[in-house]
Amino acid sequence: MINRLKFDVVDVKIPEGCNLIFGISHFIKTVEDVYEAIVNSVPGAKFGIAFAEASGPCLIRHEGTDEELRKIAAETLLRIGCGHTFLIVMRNFYPINIMEKLKHVSEVCTILAATANPLQVIVVETEQGRGVLGVIDGYKSKGIEDEKHIEERRAFLRRIGYKF
Repeated sequence: MINRLKFDVVDVKIPEGCNLIFGISHFIKTVEDVYEAIVNSVPGAKFGIAFAEASGPCLIRHEGTDEELRKIAAETLLRIGCGHTFLIVMRNFYPINIMEKLKHVSEVCTILAATANPLQVIVVETEQGRGVLGVIDGYKSKGIEDEKHIEERRAFLRRIGYKF
């Protein structure tokens, strides 16, 4: 028996002023444990999270503190259509603010992207279902930074408060 593979590229639309984190996790309580990790890391955080079940009713489970972002996370994850994935859409804070906490959530297996760049999810589909092959985060590299770019990078990090 020959299995047929179908490949798909799903464009993920990131709302203006938002960042997202996309990854692989397991178990229905992912949304609740990730929710707690975020609100315990960033007081007043505005976000939506969605988790795709891979068995049983295979629903997109979702939570969040912002209804618009919660809806975007759920609808986007449904379009991706891969079980045991999760998506967090956040506003007014950065992935770096929650990455360490997320890595310690028992259900989180892998973080594939943490970005505000254009994102594409490369998906393969078989008779059984769909899975993530990888992601394309942003654009192809154009060169290597020179001294001017190094100075700009350092100034940017200090301007936004990540270095002193």
